[in-house]
Amino acid sequence: MKLFNTLTNKKEEFKPLKEGEVSIYVCGPTVYNYVHIGNTRPMIVFDVLRRTFEYLGYKVTFVSNYTDVDDKIIKAAKQEGITEKELTDKYIKAYEDVRRDLHLEFPTYAPRVTETMDQIIAFIAKLIDLGYAYEADGDVYFRVSKVKEYGQLSGIRIEDLLAGASERVEDKGVKEESTDFALWKKTGEGIQFDSPWSKGRPGWHTECVVMINDIFDQGKIDIHGGGQDLKFPHHENEIAQSCALNGHAIAHTWMHNQMININNEKMSKSLGNVVWAKDLIKDLGCNVYKWFMLSSHYRNPLNMTDDIIQGVKKEVAKVDNVIRQASLYLQVEGIDQSDYHREKVDEMVDALADDLNTSLALTLILKEVKNLNQLMRTKDKDNQEIASSYQTLLKMCDVIGFVFEPKQLSADELKLYKKWNEAKAQKNFAEADKYRADLIAKGII
Repeated sequence: MKLFNTLTNKKEEFKPLKEGEVSIYVCGPTVYNYVHIGNTRPMIVFDVLRRTFEYLGYKVTFVSNYTDVDDKIIKAAKQEGITEKELTDKYIKAYEDVRRDLHLEFPTYAPRVTETMDQIIAFIAKLIDLGYAYEADGDVYFRVSKVKEYGQLSGIRIEDLLAGASERVEDKGVKEESTDFALWKKTGEGIQFDSPWSKGRPGWHTECVVMINDIFDQGKIDIHGGGQDLKFPHHENEIAQSCALNGHAIAHTWMHNQMININNEKMSKSLGNVVWAKDLIKDLGCNVYKWFMLSSHYRNPLNMTDDIIQGVKKEVAKVDNVIRQASLYLQVEGIDQSDYHREKVDEMVDALADDLNTSLALTLILKEVKNLNQLMRTKDKDNQEIASSYQTLLKMCDVIGFVFEPKQLSADELKLYKKWNEAKAQKNFAEADKYRADLIAKGII
């Protein structure tokens, strides 16, 4: 497995901390609204990474969090006239529905910030004791200048930072340096938690690093992932805290996926072009949605246009059609299920093992589609080879996480299908048309 490490800016051979095991953490959503399609790109990308490791025999521990404490959550709860807990529960369920609808594996652990508060407070207290953080008027800030490694992920130098660029909260004029970011925020609004410094809630940048520290031994993992927009300041500030407390950059490998554009424009609320994932899944279906998301390398921007989606629909239809046809044919012929061609599946996995080359993986799936179509059209059919190609195609799709469901015929449906084939063979077109209409009505063809 080779992965592009954004910490070193080069592709590297992956070496796990523990032999045969992989630990992955991917930053999850702030749950104040429905999931938009940009949120689902890392969900899909890192699901494929996880599945690839699992196919290669690794035991994967996959963690993705929920940020359920935030100013945006307070505002949204007020607008909807419900409590913050009711709001976050609502949108966590919506997020999980999207994960389920996209046939993505659920995380091994999915911690919430509100359920990790004791650990967050203890973590901040340790940073204060070590001199890396300080309290000011009930707030707690991190001393960025004390971490000599600061900027190692983003390449941004401390002296180049503008005041307030590294935090979400307002600068009250009490920070020692403008670059210092908030670990704890004193607040009288919304949900609050008791701490040694004030009633308040944690700063965004300290939440993920604490969850990693809480779940994984010594707060060290193999892979930390997320969108490119999190590289700075969020991930850089995670690393700073980990370097201060644990002496390392959390993960050996950092991975970042690029953003999604709509018709060559950045997707944003200000442009009014935000697309909710639930709506697009309903419109396109799981396989078309995921095929589109994987059609471009994860480190490249992804552009969604009507033409691109139409092209994706045609490619997915090719896969769906040949799987359906082969499935029906093998049932009619009474062919027992065969083994798949492991070398073909391995070839696709090799593409995925090369920094998730999903576009090549999809090309190899279409190559097998072409092969199966040719086998099906041959006059003297090799039924066992058809069965093997069919199983190979199903396995390739399963490894990536597509869901192509072959039609399983009942005894009556199988009898009808055979009558249609017999009528066609006898050139009894009137009868064939009648059977064909029945098969279409039943959704078989």
